[in-house]
Amino acid sequence: MTTDQKSDHKSDQKSDHTSDHTSDQQSGRTSGPGPDRKPAGQQQALATEAPAAERPSLHDREHRGQWSAAERLEELSLIKQAARHGDPLATERQHAKGKLTAHERIELLLDEGSFTEVEMLRRHRATGFGLEKKRPYTDGVITGWGTVHGRTVFVYAHDFRIFGGALGEAHAQKIHKIMDMAMAAGAPLVSLNDGAGARIQEGVSALAGYGGIFQRNTKASGVIPQISVMLGPCAGGAAYSPALTDFVFMVRDIAQMFITGPDVVKAVTGEEISQNDLGGADVHATASGVAHFAYDDVRACMEDVRHLLSLLPSNNRELPPRVPSGDPADRRTDRLLDVVPEDPSRVYDIRAVIEEITDDGDYFEVHPGWATNVVCALSRLDGEVVGIVANQPASFAGVLDIDASEKAARFVQFCDAFNIPLITLIDVPGFLPGVDQEHNGIIRRGAKLLYAYCNATVPRISLVLRKAYGGAYIVMDSRSIGTDLALAWPSNEIAVMGAEGAANVIFRREIAASDDPDATRAQKIKEYQAELMHPYYAAERGLIDDVIDPRDTRGALVRALSMLRSKQADLPCRKHGNPPQ
Repeated sequence: MTTDQKSDHKSDQKSDHTSDHTSDQQSGRTSGPGPDRKPAGQQQALATEAPAAERPSLHDREHRGQWSAAERLEELSLIKQAARHGDPLATERQHAKGKLTAHERIELLLDEGSFTEVEMLRRHRATGFGLEKKRPYTDGVITGWGTVHGRTVFVYAHDFRIFGGALGEAHAQKIHKIMDMAMAAGAPLVSLNDGAGARIQEGVSALAGYGGIFQRNTKASGVIPQISVMLGPCAGGAAYSPALTDFVFMVRDIAQMFITGPDVVKAVTGEEISQNDLGGADVHATASGVAHFAYDDVRACMEDVRHLLSLLPSNNRELPPRVPSGDPADRRTDRLLDVVPEDPSRVYDIRAVIEEITDDGDYFEVHPGWATNVVCALSRLDGEVVGIVANQPASFAGVLDIDASEKAARFVQFCDAFNIPLITLIDVPGFLPGVDQEHNGIIRRGAKLLYAYCNATVPRISLVLRKAYGGAYIVMDSRSIGTDLALAWPSNEIAVMGAEGAANVIFRREIAASDDPDATRAQKIKEYQAELMHPYYAAERGLIDDVIDPRDTRGALVRALSMLRSKQADLPCRKHGNPPQ
C-alpha cells in the first residue's frame, strides 16, 4: 500500500468513526469503545440513562483487539443491562398508560427466574427514513422460553417502547425462530401482543414477516397449544395471528383488536366510534367471540393464562397432566336432585351441575361471555382433565343457535386435537327458529358442531339430563354420531320434538273436530308422552347405554373415563376433511 493509499485509508477510517459517533450523538446514544471510553461508573450511568439498546456496537474497527477479556465482559454486561431495562423515559410512558413493560409481563407469566432470552442483541439492518440512525437491540420484541408450573413454555412479547412494538424484518425473524423452536421442542407458545402493526418504513419486508407468522400459526395448530394475550393495540393484518391461535385473552381499556380502525370506519361509512367500542375486550368477549377471556388487570389475566396451561398437554403427542385429587371418585352428588327441576319448562344454571360433578367444584369456563346458551369448560374428574360441553337452560332455554354451535364446535375440535376427553351434558329443546338464523346460515354453521363431534376420536361420554329434542339432540354427541357411552337421568325426554308440539301435529284433525279441543289436546299430549317419551324408550332401543341415578353421576363418569382411557380410534386415510364453513 502506498503512502497516499495509507493516508486515504486512515482518513476513511476516521471518517467512518466520526460519522458513527455523530449519528450516535444525534440519536442519544453513548459513544463506542475507544480511547475516550468512560470509567466503569460513568458507563453504568450511561447504560441506564441512554435509550434501551441504542448503545453502540463493539465492532469499532479502529480499536479492535485493544480490549482485555475483563473489559469485554464488562461491556457485554452493560449492553445487556441497557437492552434489558430500556429507556427509562419510555418505561415511564408505558407505566403512565397503565401498561407493564415486555419483561415485566414475562415475569408475571413464567415461573420466577426461569426465563431464558433469545437474540437479545438482534438489531435491524434497514435503511431509509432515519432507521439507520436508530438500531436498538431486541428490535422491539423479547423472545425466549421459561417454565410455567415447571413445564417448558415459549414466549414472545412486543416491546412497545421500541418502535411502538411495530413489526419489521428482524423483529419478525425473531418471532419465526421462537415459533420454530416451540414446534421442535413440542411446547406451548404464548404471545404477549402490544404492537402498532407493520413497520411502515420497512415496507413489504414487514408484511412478509406477518406471512411467516401466519404460516407457522397454521402449522402449529393442533400440534402445540397457542395462546395470544392482547395487552395493547392490534390492528390490520396483525389481528389474524391471534385469530389463528387456540385462545385469546384481552385486558380491558389497554387492548384493542380490529382490521380497520375508527378513522377508516368513519371515512368509509361515516360512523364515529372509539377504539374500545370498535374492538375492545368486552366487544370481542361478548359480541364477536374473537376473545375467549377478558380481564380488568394484567396480573389476573396472567394468572388465568398460567392456570389454562396447567390443564393442557405440552403437545398433541402427550396426555393432559394428571394431578392427585382429594375429592373421592365415587362421591355421591345428592344436591343434583335439587339443582335440576323436574318440570322441563323451569330454568336452572347448568354450571351448578358442573360444580357438583367435577373435582372440588373447580372448572375453567371458556368464552363465558359469548354464546351463553352453551357452556364450554375445562375441568378435572378424579384428577384427569376433561372438556365439558353443556346446554345452558338459564340462557335462551339452552337452544342451539349459530354462535353456540360455532363456540362448541371450536372447543370440541381443540379438545380432540390435544387428547382431552369430552363430556356432553344435554338439555336442549332444539335449534333456535327464526328468519335471522336461517338467513345467516344456521344450517352450515350448525353443521360445524356436528362435524366436530363426528370427527373426534377422544373418549366421548354424553349424559341427557332432561330435554333432548330433534336434530339438536343428534348434534349434541348422541349415540348415533359416535359417542362412546350414552347415559341419561330418569328425567330424560328424548324425542323428535316436545310432546305438545308433536300432539298438535299428529292429532290436529282429532283436536279440531273435538267438542272440547283443549281437553282433547291435553289427553293426546299425555298419550304421546306415555308412548314415545318415557325415560326408557331410548334405552330399550339401545340409544342410551344406561339410565342412572343422578346421585351417582360423578362415579359413573369417572368409571367411564377410566375404561375409555386406552381408547384407540382411526380416521379414514385422507389429507384432511372439508368441514362446513
